[in-house]
Amino acid sequence: MNVDEHAEALASDLGVDKEEVKADLQNLIEYSVPVDEAKQSLRRKYGDESSGSSEPSSADIADVTTDMGNVTVTAKVLTVGKRSIRYQGNEQAIFEGELADESGKISYTAWTDFDLSPGEVITVGNAGVREWEGNPELNLGESTNVAREETDLDVSYDVGGDSSLADVRPGDRGVSLELTVLEVEDKVIDGRDGETEIKSGVVADETARLPFTDWEARAELTEGATVRADNIYVREFRGVPSINFSEFTTVEPISRDVDVNDSATKLSVREAVETGGAFDVEVTGNIVAVRDGSGLIQRCPECGRVVQKGQCRSHGQVDGEDDLRVKAIVDDGTGTVTAILDDELTAEVYGGGLEQAREQARDAMDQEVVADTIREKIVGHEYRVRGNLSVDDYGANLEASEFAETDDDPAVRAKALLSEVDA
Repeated sequence: MNVDEHAEALASDLGVDKEEVKADLQNLIEYSVPVDEAKQSLRRKYGDESSGSSEPSSADIADVTTDMGNVTVTAKVLTVGKRSIRYQGNEQAIFEGELADESGKISYTAWTDFDLSPGEVITVGNAGVREWEGNPELNLGESTNVAREETDLDVSYDVGGDSSLADVRPGDRGVSLELTVLEVEDKVIDGRDGETEIKSGVVADETARLPFTDWEARAELTEGATVRADNIYVREFRGVPSINFSEFTTVEPISRDVDVNDSATKLSVREAVETGGAFDVEVTGNIVAVRDGSGLIQRCPECGRVVQKGQCRSHGQVDGEDDLRVKAIVDDGTGTVTAILDDELTAEVYGGGLEQAREQARDAMDQEVVADTIREKIVGHEYRVRGNLSVDDYGANLEASEFAETDDDPAVRAKALLSEVDA
């Protein structure tokens, strides 16, 4: 049945307006509330307590699937996070985290405050099941019952949200981290309530660096500050985990120094691409080609996209603004990645800035000569590239923050490699 059919049947059963029921049902489904759970919620809203489904079956967490309508599980609470969402035009606080039993763990979202605490063992009755990030997730609503258990559960997972940047993954909620703020920028964005001040930048710990967004623009998050942050949630941004501070995140200064890992994670190209996206990685390989769209280019003054023959894909005919860029293919023998150099790094490898590139293009009456000059300088040479990697259906791109020719002697490196193999 589609939404319209569910709404018609429900409205007929309840004796209320179909369009009103349909609008409420669509709102709930848009927030991934399972259909059965949504229909029960609407029955309660319109004063019908007689409805219900068959008694939900008890299940081990490892056996829970998205095909199940409602289930009952007994589990230990691993984490509890809190954030707000906009639901039906109003702010709605939700609680999120993970539960575990001896068979496995599962994430949950609670639409009601059940006053959950990490470490306690609970039986969750009549929890809905939905899909989240490709996996089953428990949905705890008004029809869900939560009972505290006296007996403990031995689970093979850490209780509480303490983690490190190297271990967080998109979708994590209720995370606690001790961090150093490396970079911070104040921004004003068009938020859901109009112009909103936020902070964004980079945080680090002993294990990694990651981008962050603070939706409350806290004064504590200044460059160089060391803090403990509780109740963080993690999203994916441009293929990498992004640390998010919500209105419910608590941030406290700490007296100890958080040692920062200054070096990027060194990976082969294949290892890097297999991550699906990574922040601050380093690969080394030969430049085998410089792709079209390198050298002297033009960008749309409205959106910054590269203009092709005076045409922007979003804004049509525009007067493009000159810029410098390199898209270099790096091959280390395990795979290839496109290193994208901004105007500053491009000027370094070109040996001149924008004015020099314009002059060379005018003299040759062909702006492609700038890219040709860059090709002659870097193709066939080995470079170390550091930056942020994104991977999509169109390939892997490494937005370079560093691009430097290696000074290793290939013969010495080959000899060392052979020695390791012989050993």
